[in-house]
Amino acid sequence: MPRPDTPVQVPLVKAPLGLLASLSAARQNILGIIPERATQEPIVSGRTGTRWHMVTDPAAIRHILIERVEDYPKSRVTKNLLRPAIGESMFIAEGADWRWQRRTAAPVFSHRNVMNLAPIMTAAAERSAARIAAAGNRAVDMAAEMVRTTFDVIAEVTFSDDGSFDAGAVHRGIDTYIAQAGKISILDVLGAPDWVPRPARLMASHTSVVDMHRAADAAIEARRARGADGVPDLLDLLMAGEDPKSGRQMNTAEMRDNLLTFIVAGHETTALALAWSLYLCAFDQGVQDRARAEVHSVCGAAAATGSDVDKLHLVRQIVDEALRLYPPGGVVSRTAQSHDTLCGTEIEPGDTVMLPIYALHRHRDLWQEPDHFRPDRFADRKSIDRFSYLPFGDGPRICIGASFALQEAVIILATLLGRFRFTSVRGRDPKPVMILTLRPEGGVWLEAEPMPASQRAA
Repeated sequence: MPRPDTPVQVPLVKAPLGLLASLSAARQNILGIIPERATQEPIVSGRTGTRWHMVTDPAAIRHILIERVEDYPKSRVTKNLLRPAIGESMFIAEGADWRWQRRTAAPVFSHRNVMNLAPIMTAAAERSAARIAAAGNRAVDMAAEMVRTTFDVIAEVTFSDDGSFDAGAVHRGIDTYIAQAGKISILDVLGAPDWVPRPARLMASHTSVVDMHRAADAAIEARRARGADGVPDLLDLLMAGEDPKSGRQMNTAEMRDNLLTFIVAGHETTALALAWSLYLCAFDQGVQDRARAEVHSVCGAAAATGSDVDKLHLVRQIVDEALRLYPPGGVVSRTAQSHDTLCGTEIEPGDTVMLPIYALHRHRDLWQEPDHFRPDRFADRKSIDRFSYLPFGDGPRICIGASFALQEAVIILATLLGRFRFTSVRGRDPKPVMILTLRPEGGVWLEAEPMPASQRAA
């Protein structure tokens, strides 16, 4: 059977879903509740327990994320899903509590600090290449490999691998929490108040989360006792940071919640971008060959470094296109706080306003051949409407670690493309499924043919 022209995608809903059907779809794959109309119209509205609106109009999205950002805080469902794991970190906090945390953490992700951490990314890419080579002729699940690689990076850049941080406990805690508590409850769909218990979430918070918090707290206290040493890692920088307006510094719980946010988002987002990028390169061998030629011209036989990133234009475009087709946060949810009008539709306080990023990135009016893999569309970023492409959000709450994630993704992807030719395993295409993030269910199984060293010379 011939291979399809487009890479794997989620079948969107063609007819409205009732309450129970919506809940069932959301628990299996949140993207399963997105109507196909959301890729064709500026706004789609309905009621499933509470009133909801899915917005894909760039001007309306700008209104939500920038002009009226205070009127559209993160939804209660989002906060309730994540609060047990990451507390009142800047991802959850609102208003003044969010602002002081953001001001304190912003310098941590300055260009200079991110560049200083690039050698850790290069070393992790080298280790990943060695593991892939050691697999020999066996196919490798590149999704699992990228999770391991990016977790190695985030653990080291966060805690310098100084022995005080139980990375395994945190990694297990994250996976267990997502599996147990990451699914929407019918109580969430019905809009039940927060004090009504969600059993799975309570169970997770009393098991995996306790171990995760204990491991992070122990590492923070050990660093307080020991002090900084060598190139500052994220913990050093956060510990030294203070709000420039108030002089306030984070206590142990606040640092822990934000560090866990960085760890969860930092490794998960980048791992997914890399897994999908490698899948797409295997899907389109022509693009892969062009990218490999670029890597060899810039890096020769060496692994990519931080100084190479700005020269690896096509590699970056592949990552951008992977984030368009498979955005880690495929749906962003907000709760309206006041009356408003979006695309001619009345918005009432308490309405759920969703930005279905997956549908936005495939909207027929915003993208040519939206379901096709076309990394060259990012060759001219100025031609792309800023609010039609939101893998990291936008406005004041844009992802604080976006530059870190993109640098890491380009370094690792370039290193691997320079060392191997990746091909798909017939019959083992991944399935895009979103619970908290858009993951490739079943893994990304690829065969990796080593490239002769002679072909990697500059």
